[in-house]
Amino acid sequence: MEELGTNKYKIIHGDALQVLAEVEDYSVDLIFADPPYNIGKNFAGCLDKWDTDEHYLQWCYKWLDLCVKKLKRTGSFYVMTSTQFMPYFDIFLRDRINIMSRIAWYYDSSGVQAKNYFGSMYEPILFCVKDKEHYTFNAEDIMVEAKTGAKRKLIDYRKNPPQPYSTKKVPGNVWEFARVRYRMDEYENHPTQKPIALLDRIIRASSNVGDLVLDPFSGSFTTAYVAKELGRRCIGIELQDEYIKIGLRRLGLADEYKGEVLHAAEKSYRHEEPAEQLCINFKTL
Repeated sequence: MEELGTNKYKIIHGDALQVLAEVEDYSVDLIFADPPYNIGKNFAGCLDKWDTDEHYLQWCYKWLDLCVKKLKRTGSFYVMTSTQFMPYFDIFLRDRINIMSRIAWYYDSSGVQAKNYFGSMYEPILFCVKDKEHYTFNAEDIMVEAKTGAKRKLIDYRKNPPQPYSTKKVPGNVWEFARVRYRMDEYENHPTQKPIALLDRIIRASSNVGDLVLDPFSGSFTTAYVAKELGRRCIGIELQDEYIKIGLRRLGLADEYKGEVLHAAEKSYRHEEPAEQLCINFKTL
């Protein structure tokens, strides 16, 4: 385990289960968790695949429990996984925390997803809070256009006197954000990078300036990057050296790491190391 960065913007190089166990209980305002999905992705030479689905879920239940313990009583928890595993997460968390919303992050695809069944075009997100009566939700900071009022200019005649429909509203639970593609300005060399816009909405909605945001599977460090941009403190946990480099550079914490000068990813191609091994925390129960 290695701590990098500053107290305000901290990167911890280590296994998520081990690092989370060391984080102070009831100390974090917002956690965003985007773990490996157990679908065979190549993370810097480590294959995202457990021996069995049961082993994957056993591992997930451990860090889910830890995340709940680390949250303040007013804290919020957003968690993702694949569509096939989210029902297990949902059932597991119901007895431990309050699930406020079940969100579908929808995105378009330029390619054919499937030919013999309906391809997956979304990823599920659970939005959870510890205390349903006391938690942060900055509705005014995440308003979107309400087309009924903004574009159609309709009048609500049920009211006395009749009034125009509102032009803005809180987003529903289907969010449309484009996936990060090659050559996009925000692109990093990571197979499951989440877009800045997605994290911007989450962090604006569920934290305030100065709050502590934690990401136990930081990857491309989008969570930490957005948290810093919005004036929040952050802790990013990551196992892989290659992604630690991304975090140090994106957060402006270092120009080099272990003697290597840090450069942004090439936008013209994507490079992946062969997946020859399972990451140690991917197979640790």
